Amino acid sequence: MAQPRRRFPPPWQDRQGQFSPLKLAVLLGLTLPALWLAWLAFRGGLGPRPIMEAIHQAGLWAVRILLLSLLITPLRQVLRWPRAMLVRRMLGLGALAYALLHLTLYALDLGWDLAKVASEIVLRFYLTIGFVALLGLLALGVTSTDGWVRRLGGPRWQRLHRIVYGIGVLALVHFALQSKIDVTEAMLMAGLFLWLMGYRAVAPKGGAPGLLRLAGLAVAAALGTALLEAGWYAVGTGIPPWPVLAANLDVSFGLRPALWVGIAGAAAVLLRAARLLRERLPAARPAH
Repeated sequence: MAQPRRRFPPPWQDRQGQFSPLKLAVLLGLTLPALWLAWLAFRGGLGPRPIMEAIHQAGLWAVRILLLSLLITPLRQVLRWPRAMLVRRMLGLGALAYALLHLTLYALDLGWDLAKVASEIVLRFYLTIGFVALLGLLALGVTSTDGWVRRLGGPRWQRLHRIVYGIGVLALVHFALQSKIDVTEAMLMAGLFLWLMGYRAVAPKGGAPGLLRLAGLAVAAALGTALLEAGWYAVGTGIPPWPVLAANLDVSFGLRPALWVGIAGAAAVLLRAARLLRERLPAARPAH
């Protein structure tokens, strides 16, 4: 007799109930930032304001993992790797978990005064948009199950889950606003998000863009990142945009976000080229 299917199978199993090394590896990877944060807290390595640093780190990882979840579609198409889809839901839930930790630590920093937490969220704009992003992630997390796909139907479910793009924008604005003066990492995340959105705009339905489109996307995303950074500093601090734009060409103090985004885009071109080359090479014939 066949065994009844468990309602909540272990997260390291695929849809056929088989063990998936990929899912286990991603699951373990998602726990590492939290474990490292706990270790630093135990060792007193979070600086003079440990709770505030923990809040920052949890929020940072929420954004990083959210972007990784958006990277799954390009990975699947560029590398022709359908199994990448196995971990998209897990990554989305991981982003939600770190966003909830971010909020929980903020409440801890305010002494669990929930009225104070609510008033701060209402009165501070960057907290308001961060909380809206969290609510959006929560809605996506709740409806991420196969049961909700059946209840809503495929097209409606897909339309609902496209709000992840708006959530990404809100999360990045929240990140940049709370970063105050140094928005280097926030601009890097924003630039990578530009590439991810640009990829969806230039990719043919169900497939990967050609090499020329990917190369153009790499250049456009890098330029967009530089312009975004210059505009942010111009509006926020009054710094003229030209010195900020010129700084992207000065590598004396390390690479600026725009160059990192360009490098990431170039890596996508190389991966696509390698995959195309592999597909076009004739299969080796067995020796007689």
